[in-house]
Amino acid sequence: MPAPERPALERPAPSAVELDRRAFRRRQGGRSIAVSIGSTIVFAVLIGVGLVNSPGWADVQRSFFDLETAVEAFPSVIEGLWLNIQVLFFAAIGVAVLGSLLAIARTLRGPIFTPLRFAAAIYTDLFRGIPLLLVLYLVGFGLPGLDLFGRVPAQVWGTIALILTYSAYVSEVLRAGIEAVHPSQRLASRSLGLGYAKTLRLVVLPQAVRRVTPALMNDFVSMQKDVGLISVLGAVDAIRAAQIEVAASYNFTPYVLAGILFIALSWPMIRLTDWYTARAQRREQIGGSV
Repeated sequence: MPAPERPALERPAPSAVELDRRAFRRRQGGRSIAVSIGSTIVFAVLIGVGLVNSPGWADVQRSFFDLETAVEAFPSVIEGLWLNIQVLFFAAIGVAVLGSLLAIARTLRGPIFTPLRFAAAIYTDLFRGIPLLLVLYLVGFGLPGLDLFGRVPAQVWGTIALILTYSAYVSEVLRAGIEAVHPSQRLASRSLGLGYAKTLRLVVLPQAVRRVTPALMNDFVSMQKDVGLISVLGAVDAIRAAQIEVAASYNFTPYVLAGILFIALSWPMIRLTDWYTARAQRREQIGGSV
């Protein structure tokens, strides 16, 4: 005989007090959105009126916001931006690999690994202390002087400089994430028969990366911006292309165009970072708000 069907459990209806609370929250949310939009519009209008009515606005508009000059410079600047994107792609891979190795080296246990920990600490202290611009000069003009690799494009040296600098920052972020994982996680995995390498790869690193993902994403956004510094080595990227156009037209609009393109390149990652950070905060504070 077929088993008798169980009656479906009905969810209890919210009380009148709870319904009033929900309605109050909706009203407060709508009021807050309206005030935010209104204040933003008023602020933007005041800034716009102040700029337009300033004595030198006509000269600034002609020198920095000339549409015809922007249209003429767009092909060369967008071609240079493609070089920035290529450098960013390979630099991100190199930073992920080298930064992970440095973080693991700094968290190794045992006296036999002291030289590795010491070397990784010196590396991170060195490249976090030197400005990226100096690293670009030292790598881009110093290493070619050794004449060990033949003629290498300037963007390659720029990519190496970015990897050397940002891997130091990323390694410290990852190390903080690794050390934030509770020691009981390691002990439990070792008790199940996992070795050190498998414990690190399967248990510790996934938790560590999840904890520091917002910080890693912010480092990536920063690298998206700093990738434009490879122009100091002579690579014809977006900034160098804009500089060539400025020299040809005696107008600074190409610089503004290059800035807008870099913003367009970074904006998706910035928004993704903010969304992920807010999502992680909501998950951590669930049930903590009244």
